[in-house]
Parts: sequence; C-alpha cells; structure tokens
Amino acid sequence: MNGVSTKLADSLRALKAIQDSDQVAIKTEQLSRDDRERLSKHGFIKQVLRGWYISSDPSEREGDSTSWYTSFWRFCSEYLDSRLDEQWCLSPEQSLSIHVGDRTVPVQLLVRSPNGRNKPTNLLFDTSVFDIKQTLPVPEHMTSIDGVRVLTLSAALINCSKKAFEQHPVNVKAALSSISDASDLLAILIAEGRTTIAGRLAGAFRNIGRDSIADAILNGMAAADYKVKEQDPFQAKDIVFARRDLSPYANRMKIMWAQMREQVIANYPGQPSLTTSVESYLASVDEVFVTDAYHSLSIEGYKVSPELIELVSSGNWDPDDTTTKAHTNAMAAKGYWNAFQKVKASIEQVLNGKNSGEELERIHGAWYLALFEPSVAAGLLTATDLAGYRTGPVYIKGSKHVPPSRDAIRDMMPTLFDLLIEEESPAVRAILGHFMFVYIHPYFDGNGRMGRFIMNLMFASGGHPWHVVPVERREEYMQALEVASVSGDIVPFTEFIESIR
Repeated sequence: MNGVSTKLADSLRALKAIQDSDQVAIKTEQLSRDDRERLSKHGFIKQVLRGWYISSDPSEREGDSTSWYTSFWRFCSEYLDSRLDEQWCLSPEQSLSIHVGDRTVPVQLLVRSPNGRNKPTNLLFDTSVFDIKQTLPVPEHMTSIDGVRVLTLSAALINCSKKAFEQHPVNVKAALSSISDASDLLAILIAEGRTTIAGRLAGAFRNIGRDSIADAILNGMAAADYKVKEQDPFQAKDIVFARRDLSPYANRMKIMWAQMREQVIANYPGQPSLTTSVESYLASVDEVFVTDAYHSLSIEGYKVSPELIELVSSGNWDPDDTTTKAHTNAMAAKGYWNAFQKVKASIEQVLNGKNSGEELERIHGAWYLALFEPSVAAGLLTATDLAGYRTGPVYIKGSKHVPPSRDAIRDMMPTLFDLLIEEESPAVRAILGHFMFVYIHPYFDGNGRMGRFIMNLMFASGGHPWHVVPVERREEYMQALEVASVSGDIVPFTEFIESIR
C-alpha cells in the first residue's frame, strides 16, 4: 500500500468511528483538517454548511442529491439539537407531516425555538432551515418521532393554520383520521379557550365522516360554557372514513387515490375493452417480451441487449458460467423472463374474469421471488432475503420522496389491494397501481420492475395493450413519478403513460 492509500485508509477509519456511533451530522472538530480534506477530495464526505458535513458515496456524480436527501432528517435533527441546545420543534404543519408518515424533503424546514434567529440557514440543493424565535409549548404537547422533535398530534392539529387545511388536505385529513376520540383535543381546546379552532376541527371531523368526534368537541366546549360555531375548513368532501380506520398511512393513501383518480380519468382515454380473443392477447404479450425486458432492465441500470435476453429466455444460458462480465446482467434478464411468465399467467386469469386486484394480492410475492430466483440459485441471495416486504429503510436515488417505514408498509399494502379490487376504471388501476406501488417501495430492490408489471396487468384487465416504458425517456418517466410523489400531481405521469400506449 503506498503512502497516499495508507493516509486515506487512516482517514476512513476516523470516519468509520463516527459512523459507528450512529451519527449522521459530522462536526468539523470531529475530524482533523487533513482527514477532512482527504475525505472530501475522494468524495467520502460532503460539506453541508460551514462546520458541518455528512458522509457521501464517492461514486456519486457532481450534482447528485442522493446522499443529502437520505441524510436530511437525521442531519437536521442532530444539527438543531447541537445549535439550539435541544430546545426546538417543527412547525404544526410539518409536525403533522411527520405524524402521517410524509417524510418528503421540504424546501424549507420550519422550526420553533426560544433560541431561534428568525432567519434561514441555507443547506444543500436549495434546502434550508428557518428557525423562528418563539417560546416552546409545554413539554406534554411535544414528542419525538425518530429523533425529530414535533408537536403531539393533537397540539399540531389545534395549532395548524386555516390555510393548512386548504393547501394540504391530504396530510391534515390523514392526521384527523387517526384520532380515535376527542379527549386529548378537548383538554387543550378547553384549557386555552380555542373556540374558533374548536369549530374548525368539528367541521373537519364531520367532513371525513367522524360525526361522533365532531359532536364530542361541540358538546365538550358547550359544557365548559364556550360558544362554538362549526365550520368546514376543507374545499371538498372526497372521502369518508369508518370509525375503525385509524392508520394515518393507509388513510393518506385513500385520500390520495380519491383525488388522483379524477385526474387520471380526465387525462387518459377510456377505451378499449378486449377487442380480440384471450389467445390473441396473450400472443401479443409474448411478442413484446424482448422489447419490454430490454427497456425495463435498462431503466434499472442493467447492461442488456436483445441478444442476451433472447439467449437466457431460450434456456441456453448456463447459470454456472460466471466467467463472463455479463453474468449479473444475465441473471437479471433470466429473472425478468421468469417473472414475465408469471405475469402472463396472471393476465390470462384476469382476461378470463378474475378480479385484477385480487389476482395481484394473491400472486405478487411469487412475481418478486421469480425476479431474483437466479440470484438465489447462484448463492448471491438466500430465499429468506426475499421473504416478505423490506425490514428496513430504503431510499430512491435523487428523490426528495422518502418511502414509508417498514411498519407503515404493513398497513399500506393491504390498502393498495383493497383500492385496486374496488376500482372500476382499468386506467386508474394501472396508473395509480404503478404509482402507489413505487411510492410505498415495499421491497429493497425490484420495485420499478414490479410497478411496471402491475401497470400492465391492470391495463390488460381493461383490454389495453402492454405498455413499454422506453429507456430513452427514463428521465421524463422518473421526473413524472417524482412530481406525483412530492407534489401529489398525477397528471404528468398520466400524460406520460398515455403517450406510450
């Protein structure tokens, strides 16, 4: 090992010691000047602002935001704990986002603190923290979720502005839906005499079908001699929740679906139901395999060719031949072939009358196992690695969208199947089925391929042909998914899918 390599190895050991302490925000004084300069030069750390760094991937290209977006929440929490002496919490609106599992990286993080400076602190990629100088609520009105200091759910709902109900109805309704009774809300409303807020919350609960909570708020305030005028703060009544629908993650999905489906219907032509025989449709699916596999695998970064795909699908590829550089790509192609055959079998079931949502719920795990079966056979993965949904966090390269936690997935996936089973429009099933699946990101790998399989199963249920997403339009495709995930606007994605049919 030469001198340069030895010094870099020493610097990496110093960085690893920090990482082993489960720390994300790295202070200048934790590394020597030589270590900082060496690690920065080789791409192992990235400066966020003066005196503060994060670990980064040296393979990232200039302008790649992935390491920052994956570090954002932990970095901000640790940085704010240090600078504000742990005396801070998020704004009511952003507290609600955390409560309902929306970890989208905001352009500006709004923080309240008695030590606030009333000005923004600029961070990487046009993000910032703005800490407002303000007395904190009493300790019982604050909590911590994964290290992020937030208002409790009840305190956040009470302190949200009226504008938040109008501009962010998805998160606010999801938060309201997770309230089981009015007790915690009334304790604050009565103690602080918040009559206007009580009327707003009563109207909001009634909007989502929680009449008992709305009545409890009105009756509780009246018993305390407060006069309350009920007012609905929302601009639309798009969904009603049953009393036992308490998961904010699942309910947020239901609200998104209800709002987005109207946009899909308005932007994707209805046509056609099946205009050919089942046999002819399945033959057309066979014909598109090589093209679809090439584009779908290329979108995921695999280096495949139509010839390689033909080779592995013919059965003439030797999976034990690891001498070729194409081995990993060949395993991906073989896995795609295996999964494609199962998707085709599911299409046949659906064309013969089976509900597409029920078929997906039954078989999607087998699709996923088939995608990675060659890797299991080669000993690169074990079958237990692929059993069930992911058990930890996952991040999407360059995306501000942070997929939900492992616990949220357990609520969201059954809800997705219910929505698909109940949905009448094949186009809505296809477009929102694809989007919602990759939004949830239930697996560590393979989510994009699975999402495109789901889309085409759902399109088949309405007689629509197989849709191939061309690798040449990958950036447009990914950006449309990003807009839907971050801004809740499904129109660009719908228009994109319509353009490739």
